[in-house]
Amino acid sequence: MDNGGSATVGVVRPFAEEDAGDGLVYSAYARLTASDGDSEQENSQAIQEDAALSEERALIEAAKHDAEAFGKLYQKYVKRIYNYLYRHTGNQLEAEDLTSRTFFRALRSLHQYKDRGGAFQAWLFRIAHNLVVNWYRDQSRHPVISLEVAGDHPGEGTPHDEPHAHIVHVERQALVARLIAQLPEERKTLLILKFVEKMSNEDIGNVLGKTEGAIKSLYHRTLLDLRETLQQEEFTDGLF
Repeated sequence: MDNGGSATVGVVRPFAEEDAGDGLVYSAYARLTASDGDSEQENSQAIQEDAALSEERALIEAAKHDAEAFGKLYQKYVKRIYNYLYRHTGNQLEAEDLTSRTFFRALRSLHQYKDRGGAFQAWLFRIAHNLVVNWYRDQSRHPVISLEVAGDHPGEGTPHDEPHAHIVHVERQALVARLIAQLPEERKTLLILKFVEKMSNEDIGNVLGKTEGAIKSLYHRTLLDLRETLQQEEFTDGLF
């Protein structure tokens, strides 16, 4: 999609590697190592979204007939869709191809899109998700997942004047990255949409085709399983 009004969805220009390091491992690590308590902190941004949603609805309606309007939607979401797909495929060319196919399908089906109270991003990510599911099926292998390593958040974590504590901190984040990479596709998608895309349980449910209650249950089971495995791995590796 170019800025000249063309309706062609071409090859996606790849983003710099650092653009993809947007907090999945760090956010999951912080959640897994937090003290017990209320772990539900979603929907905090909903209050601020009303004006933006109204503007987006108008843009979507315009995009059904105007290529330039669709180009604005493309520019708004292309980076997020690419990063989501790259996290699953671990391959730049595969992610570019799937991103282009996502927006081609969106362009082809946009006239059928109806706003029923759900977010447009959930509709778009569901298209990408369906392509990812097919990709996993076609690959018949476990992909190498692109996850950021410790150091993406230099202002967080243990002080650098405590070398032993800092080393343990780095090793634990690396362990969390490995555990997330080994998750089934559905659970991995859930964590990406929750921690990276900051989606509500309702929108994640729309992407995965599940109820909001089922998403809450899957989210908590995933965190509990990850926390248990993390503790077992840390004990084995002597990180305690």
